[in-house]
Amino acid sequence: MDIASDSGRAGIRENLTPRWKKRLGHKGMMFGIPFFALFLFSFIIPFFYALWESLYVRKSSGLGIGTAATHFAGLEQYLRVMKDGSFWAGMGRVAVFTCVVMPLIMIFALVEALLIDSAKARAKKAYRFLLLIPYMVPSIVSTLIWVYLYSPGIGPLRRMFLAIGLDVNFFSPQMLWVSMANLLIWMNVGFNMLILYGSLTSIDPVLYESAKVDGAGELRIAWSIKIPMVRGTLVLTCLLSMIGMLQLFDQPLLFRSASPETVTANFTPIMTIYNYTFTAGGDYNYAAALSVVLAIVIGVISAIVYGVSNRKER
Repeated sequence: MDIASDSGRAGIRENLTPRWKKRLGHKGMMFGIPFFALFLFSFIIPFFYALWESLYVRKSSGLGIGTAATHFAGLEQYLRVMKDGSFWAGMGRVAVFTCVVMPLIMIFALVEALLIDSAKARAKKAYRFLLLIPYMVPSIVSTLIWVYLYSPGIGPLRRMFLAIGLDVNFFSPQMLWVSMANLLIWMNVGFNMLILYGSLTSIDPVLYESAKVDGAGELRIAWSIKIPMVRGTLVLTCLLSMIGMLQLFDQPLLFRSASPETVTANFTPIMTIYNYTFTAGGDYNYAAALSVVLAIVIGVISAIVYGVSNRKER
């Protein structure tokens, strides 16, 4: 009887196991619903709404003094985007800026993550917090702080350089990109450092001990073990930084108030979209077309970078 009952229970367990696994899978999916719902309402629906709006054009009847009406225009707005020199000039300007600043952010973040990983426990907590403070400050506030520091009239930085015989105008055409790059590096290094440091903590310490037994020093361990092990995280942080750089808006908009002759209204793609939406008579349909094109460009570049990095890892 015992043998029969045990075999019967085993059969029941085998039958219940697939059901139990399905239930666990459904429960796991439930945790992902808030994310997918937020992603749907924050990104997917707005993108398709902008795509729909970009297919229309708003025109006034008669000689332009009648009531404006919206008409279906098909791809007319996208043809206009292709001929918009100011938009593509801003895109190229930001692309070059990204190619220069993004590697600097990654280098500083990686070096800081490696130094913190090699520090003592108490120092790790202190330095992590201090380096993350610039990222916790809102972007607008950070930009206002640095605009004040750069100000030729009341800012301390120009006075400091004058004290050593250098007259530096941080808002001049030659220094504007350097000033903005310094601000963005100060803001973004801490966040990237934290991601890289988290990846470094997941490496098995046994690898370090084996390397030390073989006579490897800290620099050799960092170059041969730590950096290769966080290569995937480096690609992720590079991708996030690149997407953020291509969407520059807060910094150049506030810098424009200090140097309007250098920072034009169409300095970046997002500024061009903003101007068509709120200052150029409310041309929402064309602004929607510009937004769709910018999203497609960012998506294509991200896919290329991610694809190339995956091939290298294989």
